[in-house]
Amino acid sequence: MNQIERRRFLAGGLALGTGLTSLPFLRYVNAAVTNTTQAEPNGFYSLGQQKGHWWLITPEGSPFFTVGINHIDPASLRYPENIDIWRNQYGGSTIRWIKESVAPNLKEWGFNTVGWVQEVTVRKWQHSRAFTIDEYRALDMPYCHLLPFTESHQWEKHTVHYDFRSEDWKEWVDYVARAHCAEMADEKNLIGYFYSDCPTWTHSRTDNEWRGPIFDPERLNSKAGRQELSELARCYYKTTHDAIRRYDKHHLILGDRYEANAPIATEVIEAALPFVDVLSFQDFKNPVQHLDEWYRKTGKPVLLADAAGVDWRSEEFFKRNNGAWYAEVLTALHRNPGCVGFHLCGAYQRNKSRRRGLLDEMEKPDREHLRLMTAANRQISQWMESQF
Repeated sequence: MNQIERRRFLAGGLALGTGLTSLPFLRYVNAAVTNTTQAEPNGFYSLGQQKGHWWLITPEGSPFFTVGINHIDPASLRYPENIDIWRNQYGGSTIRWIKESVAPNLKEWGFNTVGWVQEVTVRKWQHSRAFTIDEYRALDMPYCHLLPFTESHQWEKHTVHYDFRSEDWKEWVDYVARAHCAEMADEKNLIGYFYSDCPTWTHSRTDNEWRGPIFDPERLNSKAGRQELSELARCYYKTTHDAIRRYDKHHLILGDRYEANAPIATEVIEAALPFVDVLSFQDFKNPVQHLDEWYRKTGKPVLLADAAGVDWRSEEFFKRNNGAWYAEVLTALHRNPGCVGFHLCGAYQRNKSRRRGLLDEMEKPDREHLRLMTAANRQISQWMESQF
């Protein structure tokens, strides 16, 4: 492995599991509890260690392992063929739908968190809107919220990169924090804030090659380039952190949701570490191994923020979640002393863009796979209750 390769974190099949002890800031974790970025954590979700394991800590002070589901969009129940359900059963009210369908089902299935509600609308386009504060309150269970500081999602093909050094972007960041965090600052069920979903710091995808990555990875071949990326990333993470803390001193910062199977520059992670509380990842390939490696590299608690077992080779229009895969991954992640949770890349109810969900358009559950998921979720819950 050459010097440049060593300076980049592992991506895909690139030297997985090799050369780990030579990475610049590798260290194995000790038992010490470090402070979070929260200025006033008491009475809100925070972080701590018990029995040699990192946990989220509830407002009441109990260890908590977040078992969540992502992508919950009421528009999935408004197609011509199912809008009668929406109108007749829920009175056309998102609040009623959340209270009478979403929350009861999630609790019945053993999920204890809503990880991220926004959903695919059109493939490769922006996701649906987030919940309002009143909709989160109707949910009445723990949740995480994504702040739109930047739109550099690897799956999105239309938006240009923002200039993180510019005064107008910094003004935008303050607006986002003022609009979202100031309103949510006292919400007890809010765990913390995500930033971009799969940001393209040093990689791109076919659909957005026109804009390229945020930072040209070829420039990492020089010391000057690496220093420039460090400075740019630090500007990004410090600006976002400071804006949140102007308006919300209570909640955790969960940061960017990195794609674990794409190149992630060391400089980006090093810049993030002082300004986030958890390192969050998407990983559809090998999340158990990758999250273990990330925890060992950084000592920072890790969260599998988005993943699912899906048969991408299937020619069926609608694809199913894999309950057996989910149960295996959840159990393994719970054993990782640095992992604080797993959020399933749902969706709650399938639409014709994501094409999978735990409910179909007519609200019929995928009983075969839900049975396996529910059993796995309850096993984790029972273990936590027995230990704490």
